[in-house]
Amino acid sequence: MRQIVLLGATGSIGENTLRVARKHPGRIRVAAAAAHSRFRELAAVAREFGTGTVALFDRGAAAAARASGLFPTGTRIIEGPEGMVELAELEGADMVVMAIVGTLGLHPALAAIRARKTLALASKEILVLAGKFVMAEAARHGVPIVPLDSEHNAIFQCLHAEPRRHVERLILTASGGQFRDASPDEMRAVTPEQALRHPNWDMGPKVTVDSSTMANKGLELIEARWLFDIPQERIDIVVHPQSIIHSMVRFVDGSILAQLSPPSMTFPIQHSLFYPERAAGVVPTLDFAQTLRLDIRPPDYGKFPCLRLARAASTAAGIAPAVFNAANEVAVAAFLRNALPFPGIPEVVERTLGAVAARDPANLDEVLEADAEARARATAFLKGETP
Repeated sequence: MRQIVLLGATGSIGENTLRVARKHPGRIRVAAAAAHSRFRELAAVAREFGTGTVALFDRGAAAAARASGLFPTGTRIIEGPEGMVELAELEGADMVVMAIVGTLGLHPALAAIRARKTLALASKEILVLAGKFVMAEAARHGVPIVPLDSEHNAIFQCLHAEPRRHVERLILTASGGQFRDASPDEMRAVTPEQALRHPNWDMGPKVTVDSSTMANKGLELIEARWLFDIPQERIDIVVHPQSIIHSMVRFVDGSILAQLSPPSMTFPIQHSLFYPERAAGVVPTLDFAQTLRLDIRPPDYGKFPCLRLARAASTAAGIAPAVFNAANEVAVAAFLRNALPFPGIPEVVERTLGAVAARDPANLDEVLEADAEARARATAFLKGETP
């Protein structure tokens, strides 16, 4: 029985993790679960899975949860950032599933590593913000990080037992998002409602918008550099509209290994939860008795400037990836509340990257300072100020 702590239980990754746990009740137990503020959904998790301890990041939601009467008698409800950290360190748990969107999961991730819990990582922003320090901490404590994102999990599977000297390139696949075939005029007129309709994946709002700008693939490129210790110039990105090939690895002999499955997050999640074992899947897999089309083409860096900016940030290294991520988060939030046009997202990111002085952080505090500075400058740009 694998005892897991699920941080981000009410989001799309959390919901799919629960689908896997539901399929294998004798092998996976949800020992604790956390959400930002959706306490009613978290109560349903506690009732179904017998989860004795839950956490809510939002303190107001935690107070409402305690007064709601929705949780089973005896459920312990904790709150705030410290509640997330406490869950990550939970005694008796052996894996923490990190499915918190954005950088709020950084401190819980580090806490899980220091408590020697296997980290199943879906929150790519954590490594974009502080990959140097997170990976060093994992190495120091001998803690495995199992990538839960479909692209990184695919590479993880393809690299199994292969020495790094055999690896020539990593190839990340991208669906190309909702606007891969849109005209420039159509791109300029994109609304939040349009950006939130992904053709292949069911994801949360922020990740879905990032897919539409291809910022998501830029973040994945930076994450892959840290996860697999491969420099970004040896990481390629290709557009694959069907989202069936989840990523590939090319080896020095010219051989290419790819991982294929339908576009359902249950596949990488299940692999991560059971690793190094395997178990019966949750949804049907590919049927090769049927015609299967697999298209691949290079991305358009001119049409999707966030991809170009992510590569530039990865090349610059230091605090640049953290600045890219912070500015993108601010810009996407503004777009979703109709305070910024769609083309304004990369514009805010580029201006912020140019405004924050490049430097190599000596410690995590300096990374967090750069993150705060980038958010402040991006917010000022949105207000029309010169920070």
